[in-house]
Amino acid sequence: MSRSGLWPPLRALRLTGARHRRGSAPLLAEVIAALFSAPRLSSTRVIHLPPIEVRHHGAAGPTVVVLHGGPGAPGSALGLARCLAASFRVLEPLQRRSGAVPLTVERHVADLAAVMPERAAIVGWSWGAMLGLSFAARHPERVSGLVVVGCGTYDESSRADVHLRLAERLGETGRVGVEALKKELAGEPDARRRDALFAKLGAEIGRAEAYDRFPDDAAEEPGLLADAAGYQETWDDALRLQREGVEPAIFANIRAGVLMLHGAANPHPGPETRDVLRRFLPQLEYVELLRSGHEPWHERQARASFFEIVRDWLHGTGGCADTAAV
Repeated sequence: MSRSGLWPPLRALRLTGARHRRGSAPLLAEVIAALFSAPRLSSTRVIHLPPIEVRHHGAAGPTVVVLHGGPGAPGSALGLARCLAASFRVLEPLQRRSGAVPLTVERHVADLAAVMPERAAIVGWSWGAMLGLSFAARHPERVSGLVVVGCGTYDESSRADVHLRLAERLGETGRVGVEALKKELAGEPDARRRDALFAKLGAEIGRAEAYDRFPDDAAEEPGLLADAAGYQETWDDALRLQREGVEPAIFANIRAGVLMLHGAANPHPGPETRDVLRRFLPQLEYVELLRSGHEPWHERQARASFFEIVRDWLHGTGGCADTAAV
């Protein structure tokens, strides 16, 4: 998968001995201590996972962690990371691929916690914006600021809107092509071939999500394989957390400032998602980028203002009421 971040059209694909006192019963605290200190036999196999890969950009300035989209689209925020590297020391974690363990939101949060600095700002794009919120809610003390760019959805109504807007953008020819790719992906037994089809499908949807993309902006990281199974496992779990009412309610734990940036031409509904999030994040600031789609750093008419806003806010000179930026 390439840059198109969170892809709702794919969600239909279905690809865890106490010390006794003489003449008296042991104290409850002693019993608990004994239970946890005594050797226990278990049939559970412990899997020791290696840390996820982290790429580094820039050599000076405050530390910023950039989270890519997908799920299952490693390298999709490379351009974002490289541009921020002019002003910040940027860490770009590549989220865990499917295979070793089931991929869940909690698994990705734990992976990020293992490689994050003790405290840093996070800039997340699309699914990466959602992961940034999930991380900040579970580790609020470790996030100094959170920028969410082109954030994914938290309710069925918004997801339905995404489908309708994408269908309109794709046109009849595009819709036929996307449906053909989805059908081929659903019937492909080879995992590597599935990943390639998933990347192709993401590229098609990514083009429909753009407004005025720089013509020379090719795929962010053609050498990194997309992860179709990783997308499905992770997105299924994200939807489960929403159905069970865990997210976005847990975002009320977030103490850092939150800046939400959204392209006015992005088919993902920014104002609707903003309103859902603000129920739990009253500190959220919202900026709508005119003449921009899902990836502002690739947009000819929005790139400069996008990076100016992000830099100023992260450096502490921002503070934007809801507004629109050219």
